[in-house]
Amino acid sequence: MRAHLGDQLVIESPATGGARRDGEIVGLHHDDGTPPYDVRWSDTDDVTLVFPGPDAHIRHLEHEQPLLGAGGAPPMTHETATASSVTGPAGGNPGDIGRRVADERRKRGLSREETAGRARMSPYYLAYLEAQPADPTSATLIRLADALGTSVAALRGGGIDLPPGQGHALLHPRLQDLSPEECRALLSTHGVGRLAVSTADGRPAVVPVNYECVDDVIVFRTAPDSVPAAAETEVAFEVDHVDDALSQGWSVLAVGPARVVTDPEAVRGLAQRAHTTPWAGGEREMWVSIEPTTLTGRRITPAGE
Repeated sequence: MRAHLGDQLVIESPATGGARRDGEIVGLHHDDGTPPYDVRWSDTDDVTLVFPGPDAHIRHLEHEQPLLGAGGAPPMTHETATASSVTGPAGGNPGDIGRRVADERRKRGLSREETAGRARMSPYYLAYLEAQPADPTSATLIRLADALGTSVAALRGGGIDLPPGQGHALLHPRLQDLSPEECRALLSTHGVGRLAVSTADGRPAVVPVNYECVDDVIVFRTAPDSVPAAAETEVAFEVDHVDDALSQGWSVLAVGPARVVTDPEAVRGLAQRAHTTPWAGGEREMWVSIEPTTLTGRRITPAGE
């Protein structure tokens, strides 16, 4: 494993074995075979060029364990980090977190330098983060979220209190039909979907249910007197995912008859393998199965992918 931007550089005291100083790596240089680092020390806001000695080692903050000796930094300079922010390396793509950071930054009209200054990090590291599939530390995400006026959860793809689809549409979207095999892969193995049924008075209703997939059959728990208890009727079941930051997503629609599972052994088996109880709570021990007769789906991606 290698040292990465955002890792922690720890210099220990040879006498006591304790940490003498620690800081976050915000720049790497390795063209000439030596490993100087740009480090922001924990006790100062200044960025200092450091040539680690034998008492230094790298620690990834999220794992709290040494990863590599100080001489194992990857070959990256300020120039290559800046260039990759525009083009990216051959075969490389920005990671989800990097795209969300760039998206939030553009929404607020901030330059990369302004954002880096607010987050107390090197603009070269921010350029690297926005251009590469990176795994920034929790401390880095907290500073970025504060600088951008958002939350760590949002940078990681959260936003549970907001409806999806608030981002901008792709300039050149591609709408692709999914095969039944792809639809089954996206449905499996569990999650939350929308059940469309006709109520007793003939009115349509759509309700969310958390479901499981068992041998290509969709199953969920409900109460006997609830709207989802549409036994022996044809229903529609839809699952989708929208990523506002990436402006893409997918949707799968299953149509077929819904039946109540009455075999006691089958009910016990479903209860044992269930990933969770019904999110709606209450007494919901009636299992309903949907065996799709048609399974269709679509995916929206950039035209170039």
